[in-house]
Amino acid sequence: MNVVPLDQLWVYLSGHPLLSLLVTLLAFIVAVRINRALGGTPLVHPVTLAIALLIGFLLLADIEYATYFEGAQFIHFLLGPATVALAIPLYDHRERIRRLLWPLLLACGVGIVTAVGSTLGLAMLMGAQPETLLTLAPRSVTSPIAMGIAEQIGGIPSLAAGLVLLTGSIGCALGPGLFRLLGIRDPAVQGFTLGLAAHGFGTAHAFARIGAVAGAFSGLAMGVTGLLTAFLLPLIVTLFGL
Repeated sequence: MNVVPLDQLWVYLSGHPLLSLLVTLLAFIVAVRINRALGGTPLVHPVTLAIALLIGFLLLADIEYATYFEGAQFIHFLLGPATVALAIPLYDHRERIRRLLWPLLLACGVGIVTAVGSTLGLAMLMGAQPETLLTLAPRSVTSPIAMGIAEQIGGIPSLAAGLVLLTGSIGCALGPGLFRLLGIRDPAVQGFTLGLAAHGFGTAHAFARIGAVAGAFSGLAMGVTGLLTAFLLPLIVTLFGL
């Protein structure tokens, strides 16, 4: 019986798409267990921790990102159906959303202007280059939209995606404390705020930690913010002279 050398076996496995899929799932399972062991603290978000574990694995195994993504794209494909599925809780609370439609739209507009304006203002004061500024600008919307906007206005799409993840992590970490500090207990307000400031991370946190109402309003805020940002951001960037 022929025995395959370990180095040849590893070369075969490292290039197999199923390895990327398996490692991704295992990294997330481990990250969730660690987060639960720490009491579910938002300071150690499972997604952020899973990303760190995956980066460490890819570096140790010397696997290129393109090779990894050949297998991970199966999970990436599910992002679309998962986003569409957010319409279900929105439909369940459609009457309340219809009554609050204009205040919600106004809140999204103010949130976008505040997020983009404060980000660009602080970055300009710190001497950031124009390309960096244009990459930072869409950091408060979900990754696919942020990458598309960054590419269109002259930023760096891949860096924009990383900044979006960082923004979501910070939003989930700071959000609960700010709600307690300001005495905000309405799940709709909490969810909408998380979706507006922390996009997909905030929506997942709202569903898991607060409830279905918070998740519905968070998903609404995430979607509306992404849509409005695509129209408003070029105007705001122009006002800053970029």
